[in-house]
Amino acid sequence: MKRYVPGMICMLLAGLAVAAGPGAIRKQIEASMLVTGAIDVAPDGTVSKYVLDRPDRLSPEVVTLIQRSAAIWRFKPVLADGKAVPAHASMSLRLVASRQDDGNYVARVKGAHFGDDVPGETISQKQQRPPEYPRSAIQAGVAASVYLLIHVGRDGRVTDADAEQVNLQAVASDADMRAWRKLFANVSKQAVRDWTFNLPTQGPHVADAGWVARVPIQFRLRKNGVIEDDYGVWQAYVPGPKEAVVWMGPTGGPEDEKNGVADALPDGGVYLVGSGLTLITPLDRS
Repeated sequence: MKRYVPGMICMLLAGLAVAAGPGAIRKQIEASMLVTGAIDVAPDGTVSKYVLDRPDRLSPEVVTLIQRSAAIWRFKPVLADGKAVPAHASMSLRLVASRQDDGNYVARVKGAHFGDDVPGETISQKQQRPPEYPRSAIQAGVAASVYLLIHVGRDGRVTDADAEQVNLQAVASDADMRAWRKLFANVSKQAVRDWTFNLPTQGPHVADAGWVARVPIQFRLRKNGVIEDDYGVWQAYVPGPKEAVVWMGPTGGPEDEKNGVADALPDGGVYLVGSGLTLITPLDRS
């Protein structure tokens, strides 16, 4: 469900550049917003209710966009003892505004994650040390969002880690953009390899030989020593390419990526691949 967004996004995008990037890079710039909430699904897979976090921070255009998109959503019914039952889940939505050939910007729901939030049925962080923000990136004013795929073994330790995608709040040459993405990906992978996790204690994944999960990591610049609260605010960025993850096998990634899950996850969590509600209709009616 594409919706035209206010012209102020044009000014936001114009102010993003940290270097004189080529026109091809500038054309890739999008404005993005992550909206969180919760959703209730009826036994037949239709949406019975949803709520958005901090609605006072969201513009009427954003609320309408989500409302019209949610109206077409249908989920795979959740079964208990062979019978379809109501379901409740957390919800995170990645909204994106992209420039069209006529110069206008239209917004859509690009990605979503619908978690099931059942305590004890997923892995959780036990010990972690966040990655250090690269000093060279701070000096250059480059912020980034890194989306990792990790594999956790039965001992609760990370056995594999790779970046699915790295989005940058920066514009530079192709070579510089690749270098920044590699830098942020490397420091993130190095950090998570030392993390340990609590294992599931119940549910369908308790006996798995290992677990694949997504870990989003945000590198955000401070202004006057403070990280600003940007919930409900359009943020300009250059989306990175979706990278194949070799240890995932021939497909290079999980099947659930069809809903754009990789960059639709809030920072600070660990999201088990293969868990949560399954959307069977498009996210957005274009």
